[in-house]
Amino acid sequence: MSDKLRIMMVASENDAINGGKVGGIGDVLRDVPRALAGLGHELMVVTPSYGLFHQRTGARKIASVRVRFGQSIETIDVYTLEGNAVKPTPPLTDEATAQVTEQAIEQAAKQVARGHVTTIVLDHPLFALGGVGNIYCSDPPESPFASDANKFALFCAGVCEAIRTESLPRPDVLHLHDWHSAFIAILRSFDPLYAELQAIRCVFSIHNLALQGIRPFQHHASSLENWYPTVGIDHPQLADPRWPDCVNPMAAAIRLADAVHTVSPNYANEIQRPNDTQAGFHGGEGLEDDLTQCATQQRLFGILNGCDYTESPLPPQPWTELLSLMDQSLTSAIASAGTLSANDYLAHQGMQPWHAQAAPQHIVTSVGRLTAQKVNLLTHTNEDGVTVLEQLLQSLQGRGVMIILGSGEPALERHIAMTTARHRHCLFLNRYAQDIADHLYASGTLFLMPSSFEPCGISQMIAMKQGQPCLVHAVGGLADTVSDEVNGFSFSGDTVSRQAEHLVTRFEDALSVRESNPRQWAAICKAASAARFLWQDAAQQYVTQLYRPALT
Repeated sequence: MSDKLRIMMVASENDAINGGKVGGIGDVLRDVPRALAGLGHELMVVTPSYGLFHQRTGARKIASVRVRFGQSIETIDVYTLEGNAVKPTPPLTDEATAQVTEQAIEQAAKQVARGHVTTIVLDHPLFALGGVGNIYCSDPPESPFASDANKFALFCAGVCEAIRTESLPRPDVLHLHDWHSAFIAILRSFDPLYAELQAIRCVFSIHNLALQGIRPFQHHASSLENWYPTVGIDHPQLADPRWPDCVNPMAAAIRLADAVHTVSPNYANEIQRPNDTQAGFHGGEGLEDDLTQCATQQRLFGILNGCDYTESPLPPQPWTELLSLMDQSLTSAIASAGTLSANDYLAHQGMQPWHAQAAPQHIVTSVGRLTAQKVNLLTHTNEDGVTVLEQLLQSLQGRGVMIILGSGEPALERHIAMTTARHRHCLFLNRYAQDIADHLYASGTLFLMPSSFEPCGISQMIAMKQGQPCLVHAVGGLADTVSDEVNGFSFSGDTVSRQAEHLVTRFEDALSVRESNPRQWAAICKAASAARFLWQDAAQQYVTQLYRPALT
């Protein structure tokens, strides 16, 4: 076997394509293929077109495949994206060379040459089911994942057929990401048409174990029997351990893949234990027995995600400049929307008095999706009926400001907005704006990331790269990247109440260190900015741990 591997990655997101990202999986599919290419391997990254990406300038149709899906034969078109259709690899600037290791510099130079990563999209009308350009659909609670499961089940059949017919080059490794691509593991194992794909090493990466794509085996328009009527059903291999009349694509891929990968070592250990609601512990999400067996079989690997260090860190903005940037971004967003939401009005009005105030001592920042995973601890209420977020703001009163940038679940957005309305030193920008996020990472003094669970996390790495210490819950990848009072601050607790209590305590500790021990604070900031989580390290581990064992 040649040292060069041909690797096909299949996923729902790819941030190498403009508009191809919703969450962290998009970052991984943008960055790790480039790092693997820098090691000399050939990469193909395959996603749906979502009715949009195949229309971009630089898209070129290379094949059409026909697959049986349900009671019909569907035609799926295969495109490569080149030129302006994909984002360029970031150049290595002179300023960045001082921020990275010699190995990272050499790696980045190889990546700039490009040509080793091929971006592929598959097009079919069903892939735009959630609207043109929308990656995911919003289904009602009584039928979760139904529309997305239909879409990705057809997409995976298209990928299998493209490999079988050599419409795409046959890979040495088939690397599947999350449940959206897990149907490929099912088809290669149980559809005789795709049995030859079993000779290809199959790797499955878990990015979000909480979302598993569970659907009925039969008697529903979105069911395994309806998608693949000629495929034999192996219930023990495909069934959800809690609902045996349902197929669980996440569980199936864990059972069927040659190797299973999580995006941090600590998370690989956590998910072998069951969830404990009382303790606030998020473990295997019902799949802990499968994952424990996977580990026993030496098929489970935890490899920490990386961060991009090829671009120069942004300089911190003076307070007046940061305010102007936020104000301009908010005003532009309101003008583009044509309407004024309540949250935007509160943000605009709340920001105006800040222009007349001196620069605050502390600028506490938070950037991310407003989901239960990310903010449940902030909304937790103590015995006096006061939420954790309010306790943090009470501690910060007269000492600094807090800026929260993000959007997500409407109930959580309302909770943050209502809290902000009562605390004028807190600003809630209810959106995701990359330019503002970049400046908050660069200009904040303490980054807040109290996730209830975190498979890896990228926000803490970005903040640390900018020299901003983070206060994190010591779980998953947060525990693998932030060391308490070395390059940041962390908390833990054996119940949700104790986690909340310790979060408040450590927040005050962090502010006190910055106020009373500037030498210690400077050392923590320096250690944060010096920490390196390199994609080429992750890529090398992918090759040696995930790809090579059965190929050498």
